[in-house]
Amino acid sequence: MQLQMVGCSHHTAAVEVRERLAFSPTQIGLALERFRTQFPRAEAVLLSTCNRVEVYTAAESAAEAPNHQQVAKFLADFHGLDFSAVFNDLQEHSHRDAVRHLFTVAASLDSMVLGEPQIVAQVKQAYQLAQDYHSAGPLTNHIFQTAFRVAKRVAHETTINERRISIPSVAVADFAKCIFEQFEDKNVLVIGAGDMGEETLRYLQAEGAWNITVTNRSFDRAEELGKRLGARVANWDQLDALLVAADMVVTTTGATQPIVTLEQFLAIETRRDQRPLFVLDLAIPRDFDPAIGERSGVFLYSIDDLQTVCARNRRQRDKELPAALIIIDEETDRFMSAQHHRSTNPVIQRLRGNWQDVREQELKRLFNKLPNLGEAEREEVRQSFERYGNKLLHLPLESLRDESRHGTPHGLIEALKRLFQLKD
Repeated sequence: MQLQMVGCSHHTAAVEVRERLAFSPTQIGLALERFRTQFPRAEAVLLSTCNRVEVYTAAESAAEAPNHQQVAKFLADFHGLDFSAVFNDLQEHSHRDAVRHLFTVAASLDSMVLGEPQIVAQVKQAYQLAQDYHSAGPLTNHIFQTAFRVAKRVAHETTINERRISIPSVAVADFAKCIFEQFEDKNVLVIGAGDMGEETLRYLQAEGAWNITVTNRSFDRAEELGKRLGARVANWDQLDALLVAADMVVTTTGATQPIVTLEQFLAIETRRDQRPLFVLDLAIPRDFDPAIGERSGVFLYSIDDLQTVCARNRRQRDKELPAALIIIDEETDRFMSAQHHRSTNPVIQRLRGNWQDVREQELKRLFNKLPNLGEAEREEVRQSFERYGNKLLHLPLESLRDESRHGTPHGLIEALKRLFQLKD
């Protein structure tokens, strides 16, 4: 099996690159359909979050799988980008490295905030979308289902997820509190009805915020979130007025272009009477034009601005990493061993099949010459032939299994095919 991951994350690419490569759920569906057309014999799962864009591919053979450059070009072409402008930002993992990387991502060991709870749900959603659009299959099913089990094991066997520190908690505790001493008198605007915005608002409510308004392009979704938070709901066409009234904005939409441009903000800026505005832009692509952050009294933070604080929190949790990484390595070795053993199954089946054909021919010839044998004697002869064949095949098959523990034994497989004249 050919496994590969091509993509970028907050470790390897700046937010400007990630937002150009990011996919909305609708775009993911279109991309997966296009991928199936372009690479019909390969499976694919596309993971797109605020911190990473990764394509996982799997195929039975190298000839059926897209290579690193083809996947990178696929990503660039989908977004209408120059291939050479993004290629260096896209890392590639293959085979064991790809498996280990997915397990590490799903277990939240590669996240900006170590142990953050959202990522495994995002990985599950990405896999579900791949199933919905028929780009997943038995190969990706095996690796992703194993990844979910590994994430669960890390959560249960280590304390990596205890006292969870998420991006929203960092945003409130380490950023918003630097601007506002209290939140009871602040007018908070939530733009978008996603999980990240909801979690941020819950932290703000815990700090005393109560004057909260939610707006979203889909009013029904805004209304649903407003009910859960006990917040007011406003129509999308009121956005300018809401921005004028806001002291703090949390924005997490899935828009592909900024929802607030510099020109829009300048048009309402004078109506704010020089009041400070704190904007937490957790969207990828960003919802607010970065130039707005240069305006006087505007404190605009994007997802990457949280990275320094998150890195500090990560260092505090690094003591939890060794135990978690031991689990990742154990599970990666187990998965790869199973895959290598799987590659020997066709040869083993053909060897056994050939032996069974020969055994049945010889038994038939023998029973024809000994027509007076009773059924009990015939069964004893059959069992003797069976034991004899198993003993003959035991050593070559045992060698094949031993070699498969260290990788796919291509040389031994080919030798057995030639020695026993096994046909594909």
